Amino acid sequence: MGQNNLKGQFWSFDVIFAIVIFTVAITILTFTWYNINNQLSLAYGNGALTMQLQDHALVSSLLSQGSPSSWQDQVNTTNTSTWGSVGIGILGGNGEISMSKLYALVAMSNYNPEATEQPLGIGYNYYIIIDGKNINIRIGRSPLGRSLTTYVARSSSILSGQPVQVEVILWTAEPTAVE
Repeated sequence: MGQNNLKGQFWSFDVIFAIVIFTVAITILTFTWYNINNQLSLAYGNGALTMQLQDHALVSSLLSQGSPSSWQDQVNTTNTSTWGSVGIGILGGNGEISMSKLYALVAMSNYNPEATEQPLGIGYNYYIIIDGKNINIRIGRSPLGRSLTTYVARSSSILSGQPVQVEVILWTAEPTAVE
C-alpha cells in the first residue's frame, strides 16, 4: 500500500524546481564563459588585426591635412606636451605633401618617436618611407632585426611636383600581436 502512493512522487515540485535551477545555472555559466572568452580574444588574440586596422587608418590620416589644418604651427617639435592636441597629416591645401608639415613630423620623430604615436593615432612602432625619383625620406624606427609582427600599407602622393610612394609600416617586437 505504501508503494502505490510513491509512483508520482519523482516529478514532484522539488525535483522540477531543482531542474529549473540547474538549467538556469548552466545557462548563466555558459553566457559568462562566452563573454570572458570574447573579451580575452579581443584583448590578446586580435592584436594583429588591431595593428592592421591602425596601419590603414594611419595611411589615411597621414595623407590628409591633419587637425587643425595648420597643426605644424601649433607644435613645438622639442616639447612633447604640445603634440597631444593635434592630428598629424602631411598634405597641404593643394593636395600635395607639405614640406613644412613633413619637416615638423621628421623633427618630432627624431626628437621622440614614441611620443608621436598618440598624435598619429597608433599604439605601435612606426616606420614611414617616402620614395620617389630623387626622394628618399625615412621617418621613425626601422623594424629590421627588431620586429616580430609588421604590417605595411602603401599609397601614392605628390611631393615637390613629383609622384611618390608612401609606405607606412607598423611593427612590434611583442608576441601579443601574433595571430
